[in-house]
Amino acid sequence: MSDGRRPAPARGRPRDAARDVAILEATLLVLTEVGYDQLTIDAVAARAGVGKPTVYRRYPGKAALVAAAVEHRAPGTPPATPPGDLRAALLVTVQWLADQIAEQEIGLLGALFTGMRSDPGLAAEMRRILRRDEVAMTEEPFRNALESGERLVPGAAELFAEIAPAIIVHRLVVAGQSCDDAFLDHLVDDILLPLLRRQ
Repeated sequence: MSDGRRPAPARGRPRDAARDVAILEATLLVLTEVGYDQLTIDAVAARAGVGKPTVYRRYPGKAALVAAAVEHRAPGTPPATPPGDLRAALLVTVQWLADQIAEQEIGLLGALFTGMRSDPGLAAEMRRILRRDEVAMTEEPFRNALESGERLVPGAAELFAEIAPAIIVHRLVVAGQSCDDAFLDHLVDDILLPLLRRQ
């Protein structure tokens, strides 16, 4: 039974999800085209077809906006890895990692790296995202390895997360070569396993 009171009116207009996506996609495009230092909220708003206040209502500044755009394009969920076989688990993980890195635009990666050097706020946001993604990538394979009796060096998961992406980026970007099966076997057998296992 009603008590005669009217429901309180909703405050403001509901967020437009299409505008959210447009802003984030525009941010990535402008970032790739002009770099982080030259990126402006005005340019992003114009590319997204919205007013500058629309962007500022969502993000307090450039670093937060770029971080949100990076998270919008975040890699997919890491694949399940076979338990009890560290080598097989590492091969599955580095294959997924190589595919994810290969899909990124080189111009975008360069803009982010440069921006992290010039803006401590962006660097902090990107490190937060990277740490979260590293945990998601390494938690299952290294937990399974320890449970199956593998003797790993201290900080093995962190060591993997530091070395594997760097080598893959060098292979793809600097050397300009693909991460084929032979390269991934070499990465796991000759570099990662000797470093990660206790001797």
